[in-house]
Amino acid sequence: MEKELEEVGHFYNIVIEFITNYSFQIIGAIIIMAIGVIASKYIHKYVLKLLLKTTIDETLGGFIANFVRFLVVAMMAILALGKLGISIAPFIAALGAISLTAGLALQGSVSNFAAGIVLIATKPFKIGDTIRVHDIYGEVQEIKLAYTILINENKEQITIPNKYMIGDVLVNSYSYRIVEGSVGIAYNSKSEKAIKLIKDVLSTCQDVSDENEPIIGIENFGESSINIGYRYWVPTNSFFKTQYAVNLKVLEALNDAKIVIPFPQREIRMLGDEK
Repeated sequence: MEKELEEVGHFYNIVIEFITNYSFQIIGAIIIMAIGVIASKYIHKYVLKLLLKTTIDETLGGFIANFVRFLVVAMMAILALGKLGISIAPFIAALGAISLTAGLALQGSVSNFAAGIVLIATKPFKIGDTIRVHDIYGEVQEIKLAYTILINENKEQITIPNKYMIGDVLVNSYSYRIVEGSVGIAYNSKSEKAIKLIKDVLSTCQDVSDENEPIIGIENFGESSINIGYRYWVPTNSFFKTQYAVNLKVLEALNDAKIVIPFPQREIRMLGDEK
């Protein structure tokens, strides 16, 4: 029993000695960290408010403000450790090693964040635009630092890492997509009449864009038909719906005008044995 009391007393003396010698350092470190945390909140709000008054994108402004806040807290943490008499050199070395290891392990994510910052700064597209990346079409729904979210006509959500947006071919057709179609008519049909019919059909379709005039003309000369090509612009969210409706109306208009859509024809000659 006496031994246990002696150990408790020894521990009590160590605690008292520690508090006596380091109490001011501990209190000072706590005050420094409290000041750092409070100051970082005000600095974050001020920097964000200042950036939003400029032409900088809101997402990028938030990222910069958060980064500044982190730097303020980190600097105050270093001062607090110094107040406690703890050398920060080993921590900096360990932090460097951890950062290198994490950078190698997360280099894909880091490149996505870097590409996201470039996208937000350069603004090659905005929310609502229609873009094509790696033969994937969709309307931009949301732009994040690591990825961009598209949505197509089927209401499918497509998530594309931002690193694929930088250094590759990016097509931005804004609010529309281009529909390309063609129909073959007989060589003895009047091509001018067919072109006018298709133009009239496109002018009556509600979803066909009025801003960009449809392009209609002779696309090429086939083996058994003259191929009339037509190109027009439609909203992204009704691409296939409008394309199918226009094709049906074009077919009906040509049939009503008695313009023949010929079948492919082949001429076969049977040669007899020569005597």
